[in-house]
Amino acid sequence: MPKIVTFGEVLLRLSTPNFQKIEQATSFNATFGGTEMNVGASLVKFGFEAAHVTAFPNNLMGQKAKAFLRFLGVDDSHVVLEGDRVGVFFLETGAVMRASQIVYDRADSAFANINPEHFDWEKILEGADWFHWCGITPAISEGAAKACLDAVKTAKKLGITVSSDIYYRSNLWKYGKTPQEILPELASYSDIILASRKNIEEIFGLQVTVEKGKFVEACKMLMEAYPTVKKVIDSDRIQVSASHNQYAAKMWNGEELLETGYQDITHIVDRIGTGDAFLGGFIYGQVILKDDLKSLQFGTAAAALKHTIEGDQNLVTVPEVEAVMSGDKSGRLRR
Repeated sequence: MPKIVTFGEVLLRLSTPNFQKIEQATSFNATFGGTEMNVGASLVKFGFEAAHVTAFPNNLMGQKAKAFLRFLGVDDSHVVLEGDRVGVFFLETGAVMRASQIVYDRADSAFANINPEHFDWEKILEGADWFHWCGITPAISEGAAKACLDAVKTAKKLGITVSSDIYYRSNLWKYGKTPQEILPELASYSDIILASRKNIEEIFGLQVTVEKGKFVEACKMLMEAYPTVKKVIDSDRIQVSASHNQYAAKMWNGEELLETGYQDITHIVDRIGTGDAFLGGFIYGQVILKDDLKSLQFGTAAAALKHTIEGDQNLVTVPEVEAVMSGDKSGRLRR
């Protein structure tokens, strides 16, 4: 059973029921979400062992959050209990031409105040095959950035594959550092990076000058500057409406550009966590299928299915993803 370890903040997710606007809601559906944890949860459904590393307060909400990890089948034994609060995000789910909206309340959370010295990465990563981090995590605080750097350095020393989603949110960087000061060093320990051409230019200070093939050229420049990076992947979303999206993915693996067709998703239930579902499916493809194009295809099929599931996590199985990959999108009743 392959093992993945993920690191990042887990937030309490409070979403409006029945597509209500926040201003009209008198109750909220409560669950938890976090991009790295979501990736691990997807892989549990695909037969992997997953452990998530984070910090929760030592109170009832922290205990509830730990219990949620166990509910997902994710190992919570490396969760540190410290700090005073769980970060929160409020989700207003849009429909048709009305966009979804998210309001964050994550300042001064337990994760934002973590002490990097509380994580023994040699022990945490023992027996792991894969480590995954996201560009949001080092944006939260200096402590989170230091802990993430310790993790990727240890993973690289142990020969563990490291992947990163370096999409970042500029409004999170409030502790005196910029993405350009932190993310390049972290990326230098990564084997696989999810990034757009724009991300690569902004974060790494690289400038693409060609008119055609900008993504490929950016990937080549990134790999030349950071030889550890072996593959760069990116997803592409066409937003017809809040209820209708099309989703595809591509990769430069150092030799060729691989692209999938678009998955047409016409009746979205919940799009939050769909990028994490793609990464979970992609990692499954890399470890089990050992084929780059099939990894992309498995990832996009998994992401398409996540759009039909309420909550942050993708709860589908390998046979369900394989059915979509094979073209079965009928949703026919199974008995």
